[in-house]
This record gives sequence, C-alpha cells and structure tokens, in this order.
Amino acid sequence: MTVVEDDRIELAMSENEVPLDKLFEWLEIAPEGHKSEVVGGVVFMVPQRDTHWDITFEIAQALVDRFGKRVKVKSDVRIDFPGDRNAFCPDVVKIRDDAEKNDKGRWNHEDVEFVAEVISKGTGMNDYGPKKIAYAAAGVPVHVIVDPYTGRCIAHTKPEDGEYTEEMRVPFGTDLDLTKTPLDFVLKTEGFPRD
Repeated sequence: MTVVEDDRIELAMSENEVPLDKLFEWLEIAPEGHKSEVVGGVVFMVPQRDTHWDITFEIAQALVDRFGKRVKVKSDVRIDFPGDRNAFCPDVVKIRDDAEKNDKGRWNHEDVEFVAEVISKGTGMNDYGPKKIAYAAAGVPVHVIVDPYTGRCIAHTKPEDGEYTEEMRVPFGTDLDLTKTPLDFVLKTEGFPRD
C-alpha cells in the first residue's frame, strides 16, 4: 500500500489485494469532511470545499424542485459501477422511482438515471476519465460534469456501446437544457460559484 499526501490521500492497492467491501470498511475511519471512493481499485479521499458543496446542494435541490420531495436523490452514497473495482460515491445521483436496494443494502447502477460530478482539484481526472467511461458502460442516460475551475458544465448523453455519443457544453450562467433527454430537466447554473 502506498500513501501520497497533498490535497488528497491516495491508497494504491495491487490488483484484487483487498475486496471493495473491505476497503469501504476501512474508509469508515476517514477524517470528517472528506469524501472517499474507489476508482479502478484506487482509494481517493478529498476534503469537501464550500464551492463544491454549494454546487452539489443546488443540483440536488433543483432535482427535488423538479421531481418532488420523494425523488430518490442521493449524494456521496456508494454505488458499484462496471469496470475494474469501481465503487463511486457520486456528488449527485438520481435513482429510478421504483428502484430498490440490493441484498447488500446498496443501490444498483442499473437504476441510476442521472449523475452529476462537481470537479475537485485533486480528483478531476477521474471525473473526466475513468468515471465517465464507467457511467457510459453502465448506461447512465445523463452524466453531467460541473467544473468550477473552468466555469462550465458538460452534459454527456445517449450512452451506446460503452461511450457517450452526445455532449453539450454551457458556461455557468446559461441553463443546461436536458429536456430532450430521458431526464426531461433544465439545470439552471446562474448561481454556481467558481473556484
């Protein structure tokens, strides 16, 4: 196991050394205010920042406003996705209304209708790379990346054969119109803060 410190703590594990459930059991002792997830068998911990939380909260609130208070909107909840040891905790995820948890007490990736990832400085490469690939492989209909460093949102839609076939980019301040997607939703970005 290797430990690297800067803005994050990364624990690199050799292939299949530790099962995902065991990794998450260890992560129970993560410092308060840190988000943890496993991407390709590597554990990432990042501190939560105000900007990150403000955007996450706005997206979750917008989904509640659009779909009602009983909508299954989650944040930082573990969902196992296709690929090599991928246990993500998306910033915002919308689960199908009729979905039920599996026998391990977790949501299934097949029930995910929408994922939004807010870029963090130390782990942005995961959101633009392996996580986007895993979401497409899982058939997530709408995947949005919100980048407070560039001040833009990127929506990926229409997953086919393990990749997204359509992309829409809008700067902060412009509505992200997802009404022509299965989500049928407009995300207002005017209040999104920048880092």
